[in-house]
Amino acid sequence: MKIGRIIRQSPDGPVPRLVSVHPDTNTVLDLAAAERRRLIERGASHRMATRLATAQFPGSLTEALETGTAFTDAVTRLHQQCDLLDGIALTDVNWLPPVDPPVLRDFNAFKNHEVNAPDVWFEVPLFFKINPSTVIGTGGLVTWPVGCEHLDYELELGLVVGTHSSNLTPETAHRALFGVTVFNDFSARNLLRYEMDGRLGPAKGKDFCTAIGPWVVTLDELDLSDLAMSATINGEQWSAGNSGSLVWSIGEILAYASRSEPLVPGEVIGTGTVAGGSGWELGRRLAPGDVVQLDINGIGSLVNTVGDPEPARWNPQPRDRSSAR
Repeated sequence: MKIGRIIRQSPDGPVPRLVSVHPDTNTVLDLAAAERRRLIERGASHRMATRLATAQFPGSLTEALETGTAFTDAVTRLHQQCDLLDGIALTDVNWLPPVDPPVLRDFNAFKNHEVNAPDVWFEVPLFFKINPSTVIGTGGLVTWPVGCEHLDYELELGLVVGTHSSNLTPETAHRALFGVTVFNDFSARNLLRYEMDGRLGPAKGKDFCTAIGPWVVTLDELDLSDLAMSATINGEQWSAGNSGSLVWSIGEILAYASRSEPLVPGEVIGTGTVAGGSGWELGRRLAPGDVVQLDINGIGSLVNTVGDPEPARWNPQPRDRSSAR
């Protein structure tokens, strides 16, 4: 099952819609629209069919996942009862991020990405949290943040949480996972290094933009231990890796994230960057106008264009250290 989110026009303006994606027919199925047609064919009024279909398939994947298995059961029923050829052509849709995450975390779980990291990186699967309000989908424009001199991409696998869970073990963690997507944790390297000197963060070096997409693929369609991963910039391949090179397993990542705090439906967790999966490791930098494409076999392609640098409208002025005493 592949689930995405698109923008569709309505009498009230553009609205987000959940879709199932069918690459074999190059179409997507608007789930709420298909459910509305199904209900009307079975005698429901137009008003009630619209209300029920929207409740079953809201424009938010997070809200849909909060209904538990009712969501996936309803998608399966639609696939059995609807003609998928009635869908919308893939080339005619405007994509949103497939998930509207209430929480966004990123780990550092792959081999060799941090070969000179301190011992703690190898003692526990560390992570940081990112601003979920700056998530973009495939086709979205990447913000070039104020003060950035070195913009970089990061090739990662994104884990999409499906159920409310806490205190998982690596053996039970699979029950919390709905599916996976492509995850690009854009970084402003010079801001990141500067902030981390203060033993806080990362903040402005990370929070400006994270791309996820193009859609979420459920676990029954994939072998997460062997997914080819690659990054191309303006059509030139820069990075290649494999999901099987994790130091910390996906079960361990989820178990650690859930320790003494909940994982919630719609939460997205990055695995961290596959070895060689960033320009920083290759001595290369992104530039305004670059087209960044991340591919993970079995999932899809996440494509974004880098925007122009944003101008500074204010800069903090350093304080005299003595004034803090």
